[in-house]
Amino acid sequence: MALEEKERIVIPDENGEEHLFEVLFNFDVDETGHSYIAVVPAEQAESEDEVEVFAFRYEETGDDKDLTLFQIESEEEWEMVEEMLNTLTDEEDGI
Repeated sequence: MALEEKERIVIPDENGEEHLFEVLFNFDVDETGHSYIAVVPAEQAESEDEVEVFAFRYEETGDDKDLTLFQIESEEEWEMVEEMLNTLTDEEDGI
């Protein structure tokens, strides 16, 4: 069985410090035309404990797969993202 290489991205914080995150899921919402990404801090990714998941709306910029991340601000958008994350997590767990 081959180990699947996890996709990782670097996200700068408000102070410009860069942090490494492991990508859990990314998905598109056809109704809105928006794309979303869910990540966890790389140092927590292998933890058996509960980890903090961050979700962003994103747009690809340029040909080199750079992403522009946007905070999710509306309650409706958060609910939709949480529902999708729960669905994807259940599928990953084989439920």
